[in-house]
Amino acid sequence: MSAGGKERVPPHNDDAERALIGATLIDESAISIAQQYLRPEDFYSPRHRKIFEAIYKLSNTGTRPDLLTLAGELERTGKLDESGGYDYIASLTHAVPSSANAEYYAQAVQNCSLRRSLIQISGEAGTKAFDETVEPKFILEETQQKLFYISDPQRIFRYKKVESIVGPVFTYLDDVRQSKTEYTGIPSGFADLDTLTSGFQDSELVIIGARPGMGKTAIGLNMAANMSIRQNIPVAFFSLEMPDRALMIRLLSAEAGIDTVKLKKGFITKSEHADVFKAAELIHDAPLYIVDMPQMTILNIQAMARMLKIKEKVEIIFIDYIGLISPDNNNQIPRWQQFSEVSRSLKGLARELNIPVVALSQLRREAENQKPSLADLRESGSIEQDADMIMFINRDREVEKNYDDQAKETGQKVQLMLGKNRNGPVSTISLTFLKHITKFVPYTDKTYG
Repeated sequence: MSAGGKERVPPHNDDAERALIGATLIDESAISIAQQYLRPEDFYSPRHRKIFEAIYKLSNTGTRPDLLTLAGELERTGKLDESGGYDYIASLTHAVPSSANAEYYAQAVQNCSLRRSLIQISGEAGTKAFDETVEPKFILEETQQKLFYISDPQRIFRYKKVESIVGPVFTYLDDVRQSKTEYTGIPSGFADLDTLTSGFQDSELVIIGARPGMGKTAIGLNMAANMSIRQNIPVAFFSLEMPDRALMIRLLSAEAGIDTVKLKKGFITKSEHADVFKAAELIHDAPLYIVDMPQMTILNIQAMARMLKIKEKVEIIFIDYIGLISPDNNNQIPRWQQFSEVSRSLKGLARELNIPVVALSQLRREAENQKPSLADLRESGSIEQDADMIMFINRDREVEKNYDDQAKETGQKVQLMLGKNRNGPVSTISLTFLKHITKFVPYTDKTYG
């Protein structure tokens, strides 16, 4: 309410709404411009919302919106009169002299829509903040989710009829067929694995499980490096266990091919120092973002992930590791329930951001010295259910004990077991682990062990 007791009118720009719709009716290119910025719900006027919804539908079904096709669509759905009738629609083409300023009109409409959304979200948050029965962190999480939704330029309807989905999906499949692209997701950099999975897919939760010392962090970091350094894909790596300096030393060691211990102690030659410098240059330019924060809660991860998605356009997230994530409400909650909350939240985060989330996980003690299985995941019920893909690292401890200087060149043969693959086959592939530089590479017959 305003000071004078009158209700304040929400921000809107009726002239911009009319001009934008008029532009879409006289120039087909204006439609694609409008769709980059707006959805029907962004229009303040109910009649404009209905008109744009009809334009949106016509365009997505391959029909060129004009006065006749638009009026016909509105009449077919019984919304012509609610939209002002044929005369009003015809008048919209006179509301704009040309379509040259379509983007300006679209931005004006979008800005008003964002202001209305901010007013609504802040109002709801303020009301809930007065309610002492509601935890502030849950209000914060809900508010962050809503803010992410309105700030995401790719936001979509909360529900869709299949007719609006089948066309774009068919187009996507046809593009994949014609492009002859080997992988539909983000390649891990390990060809045998990517052949099975077709890469890490958007919205999927991927779990990599192993006992301590088997190389969980190493393989996660290797994949992140393969994606960011060699494919220029923006990657976020959340480290709850190791500080960023230790991760960087591992990265430099793996990229330069220099023993990690020698590197940390400074016992490297002049030529090796040059190799480290070259590796540092490569890493320096990579779109790799390290989040070093121990004792992170799931809310911390969600908030940081949303920011990285918006600000840095990250396309995949790695989390090392899932067992160190603190639940947000851990008062007297059993450990299995905490795992369920974290697992479900990570899957929800992958769906919300529409990117893969790869979480490393420690296996139960019973998995030592035997081939791991789904049952060996800690509190495996929830993780096994929520994950789209689960893989395990299996290394022979006895072979590892005999890993000497001669074995450094060839490395140790390691099994990467794909135990669950919701959208593909399960199998086991071989990799080579170069322990002295904590790096996994494709397997060759020359591998030691």
